[in-house]
Amino acid sequence: MSPIEREIDRCLATLTKNGILLYPTDTIWGIGCDATNPLAVEKIYHLKQRMERKSLIILIDTAEKIKDYVTTVPEIAWDLIKNVDTPLTIIYPAAKNLAENVIAEDGSVAIRIVKNEFCIGLIRSFGKPIVSTSANISGESTPLNFRNIPEEIIKGVDYVVDPSLDQVHELRPSRIIKLNPNGDFQIIRN
Repeated sequence: MSPIEREIDRCLATLTKNGILLYPTDTIWGIGCDATNPLAVEKIYHLKQRMERKSLIILIDTAEKIKDYVTTVPEIAWDLIKNVDTPLTIIYPAAKNLAENVIAEDGSVAIRIVKNEFCIGLIRSFGKPIVSTSANISGESTPLNFRNIPEEIIKGVDYVVDPSLDQVHELRPSRIIKLNPNGDFQIIRN
């Protein structure tokens, strides 16, 4: 068993028990859990000291799975996914099949398709989307690498992925674009 496979197994054991993870994503280190489990999502809000009105990003492993979590996928989404080569989070209207506390007040959900080996393997093995939010207390600066993650966060999660498996290359949060039901969009974070 490879080191990545061993870490994925440990993460799966945590995720299936309502646990939360500290793990490397394709952008920065994130705090994550089962995006369909409201109890696990609540733990993240509590750890980050974040208001539940602020929705969370979910990660999936393939574009085809967007339809599982969004009622309608605007055509422009497919163009953006195909043509943007940096990590991109798209906010879609009309979320479905997710924990209510992951979904924004307007019914939208932020989804990113991951491109790194660890996250793809984890999500594929788990079979569900995983929450991804920055590994910090709400309002504090986003740590760009593992050594800058606050001790309070490290001790507050149920499992920490081995930092030596860090595959983070972007060292910045993803670009966020919000799609509106009428087909237009706005850039939320560039």
